[in-house]
Amino acid sequence: MFELLFSIDRESHIPMYHQIYQYLRKQILSGKIEKNTKLPSVRRLAEQLNVSRNTTQVAYEQLQSEGYIRSENKKGYFVEAMISDDMLAFDTKNQSLHVETLTKPGLIDFKLGTVDEANFPLKKWRTLTNKVMKNPDIYSYGDKQGDRWLRMELEDYLFQSRGVKTSADQIIIGSSTQQLLVLVSLLLKDSVRSIAVEDPGYDVARELFSLMSFSVHPIPAKDDGIMVDQLVSAATQLVYVTPTHHFPYGGTIPVSQRVELIQWANEVGGYIIDDDYDSEFRYIHQPVPSLQSIDSTQKVIYMGTFSKALLPTIRISYMALPEVLMMKYREKMAVFEQTASAIHQRTLATFMNEGHWYPHLRKMKAVYKRKMNLLVTELKKHFGDLIQIKGENSGIFIIIEVKVNLREEQLIGRAFEEGVMIYPCSRYYVREQPTYPHVQLGLGNLSEEEITSGVSQLAKAWL
Repeated sequence: MFELLFSIDRESHIPMYHQIYQYLRKQILSGKIEKNTKLPSVRRLAEQLNVSRNTTQVAYEQLQSEGYIRSENKKGYFVEAMISDDMLAFDTKNQSLHVETLTKPGLIDFKLGTVDEANFPLKKWRTLTNKVMKNPDIYSYGDKQGDRWLRMELEDYLFQSRGVKTSADQIIIGSSTQQLLVLVSLLLKDSVRSIAVEDPGYDVARELFSLMSFSVHPIPAKDDGIMVDQLVSAATQLVYVTPTHHFPYGGTIPVSQRVELIQWANEVGGYIIDDDYDSEFRYIHQPVPSLQSIDSTQKVIYMGTFSKALLPTIRISYMALPEVLMMKYREKMAVFEQTASAIHQRTLATFMNEGHWYPHLRKMKAVYKRKMNLLVTELKKHFGDLIQIKGENSGIFIIIEVKVNLREEQLIGRAFEEGVMIYPCSRYYVREQPTYPHVQLGLGNLSEEEITSGVSQLAKAWL
């Protein structure tokens, strides 16, 4: 059993459980704790460090959720990840829907891509917008990469929250993830002719790559993400993944598979597009560090958006390019002006700089967690074993596998007849459809009363 040579800094602003997590994660990643090494029990570690069992339990659960360790019944915790020293560097620096739009009086719409508008800080946003509009420099096209103030705020935020190692000079702002994917496609299409995508996966990205004349290779994805072993046999140097919150299943790629992804990109001389959408909203554990955070090979193109945490209409997304691609971007992309609103960019930069961003994020996480718990509870109460819920631990939508004798279109049609709108998942699959139909339910703009009523009406429709 491995003995921890570690002590808690009780004067630090970093929570004690996170200090334990950081220490163990670093030891595992560096190879100092080898795979299958047994770790001290929750109680023994708590006694060694003179902390509560809950503190050590939370640290272990976070490591387990990210795939660094595993729990074996009645045996304890063991190291799961096997990491190569030369792969990683450490830094301790402190929808478009293919369905007809339907309307119906009193319709409860579990629509994707919506947010809780009632909790948007409208008054504060308006005040800050009025403030920034007094600056004469926003009345122009602005920096083609995006507002520098915002990029500087993003550099700090992304490192602190997602472990992303980048600089403001490597960050590009855009009006949407799709627009940034177009830029990446143009940037790479001379050297890369094909791209691998998750199957099932985000259909909009898949169709966009086809429009950009890439040969698209669907790679099977399970609940926790893309099957890396099958990616190895694909004739491509580029892959698009959603590793932190797989779309649509909601799972997280374990760290061992993340390392395999990076190794693959390094071996083929290619790149990984890491779409880190919805990463802010995790309800059981802390946000998982990004794929880019464990990449020392400069093979990850990192992408994110503010659409879910703020409002989709604000239209601000971002990406961080590896240095080599950033140089290529400056050479080839000078023709493209900035597409995101200069006013919204500067307002968001001010919002973050004045300390409003983190409190807002905590508030929205609590709101969505409460709604998610209610939705899952109501579904289990009405349907029991007739459904399997996927993705309930993060994000603002879920997938339900419905084990009744109805096809996808029948499930949607009967739900609509009962006054509920739900959405198909068949468009996310390329090669094979699942045994039972899957449907998607978003919860962003629904009240708790609407969620309760909506699930009750689904039960009337399907049972």
